[in-house]
Amino acid sequence: MANQNIQKWVKKNLFNSWYNSFLTVVCILLVSSAITNIFNWIFKQAQWSVIQANLSLFLVGRYPAELYWRLWLVLAIILSLSFVSWVIFTQRLSSRFNTFLPVAWALSFPVVLWLIGGGLGLQPVDTNLWNGLLLTLVTAVISIVLSFPLGVLLALGRQSKLFVIKNFSILYIEIVRGLPLIGILFLAQVMLPLFLPIEFRLDRVIRGIAGLTLFSAAYLAENVRGGLQSIPHGQYEAARALALNTPLMMLLIILPQALRAVIPALVGQFIGLFKDTSLLSIVGLLELTGISRSILAQPQFLNRYAEVYLFVGLLYWIFCYAMSLTSRRLEKQLGIGQR
Repeated sequence: MANQNIQKWVKKNLFNSWYNSFLTVVCILLVSSAITNIFNWIFKQAQWSVIQANLSLFLVGRYPAELYWRLWLVLAIILSLSFVSWVIFTQRLSSRFNTFLPVAWALSFPVVLWLIGGGLGLQPVDTNLWNGLLLTLVTAVISIVLSFPLGVLLALGRQSKLFVIKNFSILYIEIVRGLPLIGILFLAQVMLPLFLPIEFRLDRVIRGIAGLTLFSAAYLAENVRGGLQSIPHGQYEAARALALNTPLMMLLIILPQALRAVIPALVGQFIGLFKDTSLLSIVGLLELTGISRSILAQPQFLNRYAEVYLFVGLLYWIFCYAMSLTSRRLEKQLGIGQR
């Protein structure tokens, strides 16, 4: 029955006239030729030894090999929390653990940074040695975590009736959105130290994270503002009828609904921010793209651009697709678009 339906669909949509049949055959030949050439290059011509020889550089850069156990421990913590989160979201575990999950993720954040950077009893590791995928993930995660509350505050500030707060928020959002990210990254690297005491020098990684955070917060603010505008006025009146003051009204009634409505836009912003970390290589940080350029500069790996950038693209795609999958799962769990 299924085969008959497929045959009917093919005949109706691909071979219903002589010119559609001709176009279908030509397209099949072109696609087949392209796929054959791609597989031929992947399995016969590409020299994947550049990936195998530099795998540690791609993943952790020049992080000391004797301290890899700390990174494995970080990975174990993140995978454990991710597994517990997945079990709770798929309702295989009691919903009473929902309260503890955000607390566990929040507590894991400083622990992960302590394990990576050292100090307080652990051997310190200079941030110049944080390279490759490790630096990409650290900068992306910290920027996302910091830009989210900043974006929410800017969105609330833009909705505020207080003249100074409202106009400051509008001015910040419009100025930052009018500048390219690469310009903000250069400003963060060059201008930020000028506002600090001479004896206080910010690390280059921190300056890069500051640039990403300030840039992303402006766009997040507009996404959140869209969610705030989607809330019916009756919700505000209902909250006031319960004698809630403005902070409690926003925290308990308005923001949960507004953020729920813009989850797809927020995740899209986070994915964009993750990919934007590749621009850090322009200001001298050896994240995934930067370390790729240094690998390609080695004499034995010259002209291996295709292999290297395909591998880097695959790594970016894996993490972006994971965020997208998580977003879709969360939207389904919350019933977004269904009610």
